[in-house]
Amino acid sequence: MAHTRITAPTTAPRIAGLLLAAGGGRRLGGRPKALLDYRGRPLVENAVRVLREAGCAPLHVVLGAASAEVRERADLAGCVVVDNPDWAEGMGSSLRAGLASLAGTGADAALVSLVDQPGIGPEAVARVRAAYRSPASLAAAAYDGERGHPVLFGSDRWPDIRATATGDRGARVHLRNHAADLILVECADIAEDYDIDTPPDLARLA
Repeated sequence: MAHTRITAPTTAPRIAGLLLAAGGGRRLGGRPKALLDYRGRPLVENAVRVLREAGCAPLHVVLGAASAEVRERADLAGCVVVDNPDWAEGMGSSLRAGLASLAGTGADAALVSLVDQPGIGPEAVARVRAAYRSPASLAAAAYDGERGHPVLFGSDRWPDIRATATGDRGARVHLRNHAADLILVECADIAEDYDIDTPPDLARLA
């Protein structure tokens, strides 16, 4: 009798989109970055759209500065909104809060993006998302060989990142300690990784 080998169907990985949007815009005169005007709408809406169009789900958005106003003015429908009361401590606190909020969601990885990088569109995010291989995956967009955002962290890495993310360093400690595991995904041909940090940068939002 012939034996047929039955292979269980593979399930597509769940790659959560984790948007860090808590910054107070200190170098912008205290204008929260999430609420900067971009094509007539709050900048945070663009960042959410990019993650959604790249196929990330669920979508978690970490707010901090002026969080109540952001909730009121921005359309964050379909997103889990996470308030980070410690946002002034730096990006590390927002990353910790965001990863904590993903616990129990069944997500296999978190694709972390920053609200103030409108030059990075869904094509680049999807390219990094496609680098997922396992819950131990570690990948980041690269621009002419230099690591940038977004960054993908497999769920196995979340506990260590939460333990080491402090100040404005974010996940730099984890990335440095696990540099040999990092997959760089070149995106300079489809995106620009500038930040909106200072008043002259606002011209990029026009």
